[in-house]
Amino acid sequence: MEILSAAVMLFLIMDPLGNLPVILSILKHLDPKRRRVVLIRELSFALVVLLLFLFAGKSILNFLHIEAETLRISGGLILFIIAIRMIFPQPGGVVGLAAGEEPFFVPMAVPMIAGPSVIASLLLLSSHSPDRMLDWSLALLLAWGATFLVLMFYSFFHRVLGEKGLKAIERLMGLLLVMMSTQMFLDGMKQYLG
Repeated sequence: MEILSAAVMLFLIMDPLGNLPVILSILKHLDPKRRRVVLIRELSFALVVLLLFLFAGKSILNFLHIEAETLRISGGLILFIIAIRMIFPQPGGVVGLAAGEEPFFVPMAVPMIAGPSVIASLLLLSSHSPDRMLDWSLALLLAWGATFLVLMFYSFFHRVLGEKGLKAIERLMGLLLVMMSTQMFLDGMKQYLG
């Protein structure tokens, strides 16, 4: 796999456009200047986690005796819970944060940006071609950079779609996320049982 195709694959798995309604929902109670600070912080956390798993993921999982299918199953469960909250909003928001409360590491950095699918993809890339770690690092940085740009210009999307449009997209993405999380869970179960 070439660097550009790996970067596109990772970008699509990170799904910044799909995550945009959730991220806007999480950040909407914060002051606009503070939103950018929180977003940069969470994106930086995500990059560190992804680089950590790219270079040391297999060792970490082996040390903790965690199989790849466990990563998929638990990631699927977490995403399923978030998806249900997207479809049926609660007063505390999608992730149960109190109004004005900032997310810290969870759920924006992990599992939304640095999710189990991205981590699993990085583990696959690094284990199949360990001699190309520089290429995979560059692909990751390209995908992260594109995600960074999309999320930093969230206000453009907010203006174009409006509040009702974002709510509609949030519920639609919740439905899609239910399917994706269920598939992730089933893939993990199939790997575990197979």
